[in-house]
Amino acid sequence: MTPVRVGVFGLLGSGNLGNDGSLEALLGHLRAEHPGAVVDALCGGPEAVTARFGIPATRLHWYRGEYRTASRAGAIVGKGLGKLVDAFRTAAWVRRHDVVIVPGMGVLEATLPLRPWGFPYALFLLSASGRLLGTKVAFVSVGAAPIGNPSTRTLVRWSARLAAYRSYRDERSRDALRAMGVDTARDRVYPDLAFALPAPEPKPPSDLPGPVCLGVMDFHGGDDDRARAGEIHRRYLDGTIRFVRALVDEGRPVRLLTGDTCDASVVAAILDAVDSSLVTAAEPASLADLMDEMTAADTVVAVRYHNLICALKTGTPVLAVSYAAKSEALMDRMGLGAYCHPARAVDADRLLEQFRELERNAADVRRTIAERGEAAARDLRDQFDALTALLPSPTGTTTPTLREVP
Repeated sequence: MTPVRVGVFGLLGSGNLGNDGSLEALLGHLRAEHPGAVVDALCGGPEAVTARFGIPATRLHWYRGEYRTASRAGAIVGKGLGKLVDAFRTAAWVRRHDVVIVPGMGVLEATLPLRPWGFPYALFLLSASGRLLGTKVAFVSVGAAPIGNPSTRTLVRWSARLAAYRSYRDERSRDALRAMGVDTARDRVYPDLAFALPAPEPKPPSDLPGPVCLGVMDFHGGDDDRARAGEIHRRYLDGTIRFVRALVDEGRPVRLLTGDTCDASVVAAILDAVDSSLVTAAEPASLADLMDEMTAADTVVAVRYHNLICALKTGTPVLAVSYAAKSEALMDRMGLGAYCHPARAVDADRLLEQFRELERNAADVRRTIAERGEAAARDLRDQFDALTALLPSPTGTTTPTLREVP
């Protein structure tokens, strides 16, 4: 029998722990339910993906300097030529597969700075190649948000329209695609794929206070905030440092966590500004590492979306310093909508008030997280059932129960 050929696509292996966590969850499902499937990736960091997950991987862009600013003539020519070459490379890769899956990630949003001819163009090439060559492209539990830049919005809209299957990680994502002119009538909403990852064993009860885990981010605003990116970053960093100092003054140990390699600069700035042995930094290499850190914590305060998910997976009370609507949607879904604080305007005094309220209500919050977490697990089983319907059998017969989008 000919095995099912599955491709995975995205900015995977590029240092973002959340993206790689989504891939890990998908691979866990495929290996458990479709062990004969042949899987490979077209991604940002192929060497890292192969080393960690043991699947073949191809570099997403032909031009290696894709994400560096092109200031010289040679770089400009290289980038332009790369766009043409990538059209053929992407089509050739897509053609080898029965299904290509985009596992989670905020691929249909621009909540962080994003150029249209970078990843949005690559995503459009994927969907267009799938439609032209008869390979199903599936966006599975992805994030979406309103996009201001007209070029980026057009590429994202057509990427979604040309896909064979779409599901979203929250209602706001589906609403954003509908507002961009995509027919979402048959699209479903499921939890983020990272909720399928196994959680570590809870820590044994202790009378000693645990640390406060503080997830940080190299945050400069979104794609529409480029003109004031420096101001946004300074305000976020200054408010965060004030918050850490207040915790240290109370004798609270603080454990700094990252979610992407670029966040190291923020960790360094906090350690430099708050000279105390109570402030330490972890070096997580996966969402599992983040969850291990959080099981030892009494409370988590975090910016990055998947840091929030890790806290929720471990049942740890968490406060979201929200940089996008997806964080607020996640906290609402988990019954914690009152514990959100804007990343663009961090007010250390207000953040401390919310933090203390969260700690006072910790027992109730833990029960709420446990109840909502069970519901998320049930919903994800439905998502994986839909994925199973999307995959053809090894004999080449496709299960007919999936309704594809037009």
